[in-house]
Amino acid sequence: MAEAHVVQQGVTPAAVGWEPRIIAFLCYWCSYTGADAAGTARLKYPPNVDIIRVMCSGRIDPELITTAFAHGADGVMVCGCHIGDCHYISGNHKTMARMPLLKRTLVDLGIEPDRFVHEWVSAAEGEKFARLVREVTERVRRLGPLGWPQRMRERGVGCGMSLEPWGA
Repeated sequence: MAEAHVVQQGVTPAAVGWEPRIIAFLCYWCSYTGADAAGTARLKYPPNVDIIRVMCSGRIDPELITTAFAHGADGVMVCGCHIGDCHYISGNHKTMARMPLLKRTLVDLGIEPDRFVHEWVSAAEGEKFARLVREVTERVRRLGPLGWPQRMRERGVGCGMSLEPWGA
């Protein structure tokens, strides 16, 4: 007897039963406190996000984001204090300059723009944090698994001196 395969509309067969893994880098002073406020208020959001607390969003090196994707993250969020509210004066100005450049670089590396989100979330914005996690999770879920390590291997990254993956 032939097995019947049911494919949900808009969902790839590989994505059935799959849940996205999202890494969130949160500023300690504002965004992490906002996430804590969301939890304290018992606001509902998906458990797909793994939070990494950093002292300031300005300390987030773009390499941390690419490393998260390389180690299996399907989406990455970077949240910091609103402009003018940084406890380190200008840390979020660095973030404001770096993140749009990083987003363009990620696209060049084959990562869809909706997989990376940069947003300002204050300590009083627990509802905003919960909404952001819900939105990002849903967008990444629609995109399906990233599988970036496999994509890079297919392009020859990590293959040593072999040019075969590049068509040579």
